[in-house]
Amino acid sequence: MFDPTRATERCAAMIDLARRAGADAADAVAIGDASEAVHVRLGKLEDVERSESETVGLRVFVGSRSASVQATDSSDAALAELAQRAVAMARAAPEDRFAGLAPEELLAHGPFPDLELADGAEPAPEWLRARAEECEDVARAVAGVTNSEGGSASFGRSLFGLATSHGFCGVHAGTAHGLSASVVAGQGSGMQRDYAWRQARHAADLLTPAEIGRMAGERAVARLNPGRLPSKPMPVVFDPRISGSLIGHLLGAMSGAAIARRSSFLLDRLEEELFSAAIRIVEDPHRRRGLRSRPFDGEGLPTTARTLVEAGRVAGWLAESASARQLGIAPTGHASRGGSGAPGVSATNVDLEGGAVSRNELIADIKQGFLVTELIGHGVNGVTGDYSRGASGFRIEQGEIAGPVAELTIAGNLIDMFRAMQPANDLERHRAINAPTLRIDGMTVAGE
Repeated sequence: MFDPTRATERCAAMIDLARRAGADAADAVAIGDASEAVHVRLGKLEDVERSESETVGLRVFVGSRSASVQATDSSDAALAELAQRAVAMARAAPEDRFAGLAPEELLAHGPFPDLELADGAEPAPEWLRARAEECEDVARAVAGVTNSEGGSASFGRSLFGLATSHGFCGVHAGTAHGLSASVVAGQGSGMQRDYAWRQARHAADLLTPAEIGRMAGERAVARLNPGRLPSKPMPVVFDPRISGSLIGHLLGAMSGAAIARRSSFLLDRLEEELFSAAIRIVEDPHRRRGLRSRPFDGEGLPTTARTLVEAGRVAGWLAESASARQLGIAPTGHASRGGSGAPGVSATNVDLEGGAVSRNELIADIKQGFLVTELIGHGVNGVTGDYSRGASGFRIEQGEIAGPVAELTIAGNLIDMFRAMQPANDLERHRAINAPTLRIDGMTVAGE
């Protein structure tokens, strides 16, 4: 896997080779990944996985034409061939007046802050196995659990290096620890499964294996003997396990590329009050040990904390340089890069801030409702905002969480859902997108 020095050297070499081959401008990335995972099931070792990869990517510009290529061979000969091929492809590509590197005057400059993204030592496979076993053992020990889909523990390292022909060069690296368990409760046709998992940059920030295992077991048992709900509009409450997915749909619709293509349900709604004044959504790319923290984006622009939704309104689009030019705005430092292709758009660490009431207070006046803890399927139309997902969870009756329910569908439109959204005060920050319990009145539930 690349280290920072070699990643920087490979990126600089690709830029030099591209200019020699006739490119007017270029940027290059070096991406390294290494991971190891141990899986156990029913107390026995089931699988050990280890992978390691290096990818280099080159994007070149010849006038207003561009092309990108990637390779897993970063030798000098391979890079020379890569540059020649990229320039030849660019010369044959159609013109695009919006394509190009990020504005030079906006580029980030080091030294970059230490965001504590990398844990120190690499854990031994024996340590990972012991954690996976403990996690599954505790889950299986919960009364009512009858089988297991396994426990897993993982560790990975990643590195991203970027250089541009107009002066940017930077590298950031990080680690990821993961721990999970998935178990089955009940017997025969009445079996139910559930899981628990956590991921963190540092092992010290994870819940213990026992906590995750206990959570998985208790969740599975709580789902036994599910009922149904009548088909009608009712309040739907999204558990923090899945409430962040609603914010994910919002972020996708805020993409400058989607707005420029006129394929977003937020089109022409920038000044509209989409949320109540109680909703505030913020982004912090410099969060210490954050899962998506980064000091610069995929084009070499600085990342900064910002408010995404304030006083009910979206504060602006999330744009990389190409869509920013098309929209006539400044790029926002949200460009994301893989080994090939033009930059996309991605947010970093995003929080929908908690409200003023507890979860119990939020549901206290619901006579009949639905607490959703799991979503199924991908029935969301990014152009219209129409929303329809399979769901399971628990009944809410007379302000209390009652028995489990399953095989239901919830439906609405994201614009209407955003307007009706009410947050509880139980926000926890251990995901990339974090949201508290959210209540949305008037959604359609299809059940019996």
